[in-house]
Amino acid sequence: MQYEITGDNLQMVTIRLAPGESIYAEAGAMVNMSGNVAMNTLMKGGLFKGLKRMVSGESLFVTEFTPQGGSGFASFAGNVPGKIVPLHLKNSEFIAQKDAFLCAEQGVDLDIAFTKRIRSGLFGGEGFVLQRMSGSGMAFLHCCGDVIEMALEPGEVVKVETGLVVGFDSTVDYSIAVAGGVSTVLFGGEGLFLTTLTGPGRVILQSMDIAKLAASLLPYLPRETSGR
Repeated sequence: MQYEITGDNLQMVTIRLAPGESIYAEAGAMVNMSGNVAMNTLMKGGLFKGLKRMVSGESLFVTEFTPQGGSGFASFAGNVPGKIVPLHLKNSEFIAQKDAFLCAEQGVDLDIAFTKRIRSGLFGGEGFVLQRMSGSGMAFLHCCGDVIEMALEPGEVVKVETGLVVGFDSTVDYSIAVAGGVSTVLFGGEGLFLTTLTGPGRVILQSMDIAKLAASLLPYLPRETSGR
């Protein structure tokens, strides 16, 4: 499998599939494909895993793309302005926020993961349910805005505004901390809580929170007015 990521802040990944290769993607992520690629909608992993994906806010079904009679290609993009991040798994696990998954090779298993602490689930911005990608192969994540990648050393800590964590290796500890003292909470403008990530492992962050983006656009959206 070969891939190419094109674009700047509205990126698209084009995946070239050899005969016998296939890739699956979240429903609605496909942009274009060659004429010989067949689409098949299925519940990857069976009904139980499909229902678990629904718990994480994803679709019950995924779409599988397989070329027929030779090589082919399929392209995928996210639903908000942002970047696409390739993720190469080698018998490893990666935990991502519930709407980050875009597509993956068949060797990558997609499941759900629960936050380890109740407080993290309540105030972490990602909720109790995250996505777990495991196995071996390529997976692709979609991030909102620009991307920051960090490799944390053992014990190294980074604190991030909630909602800006795309994902992290399963070796990274994930928790929530209060953002400073009372004055910081009341007047700092940074919210009540920060996500705390402790290494070792890879961390992927995004520069924009889609919830905050939507809230900032809300005052400018047309509203229905009732008149006599």
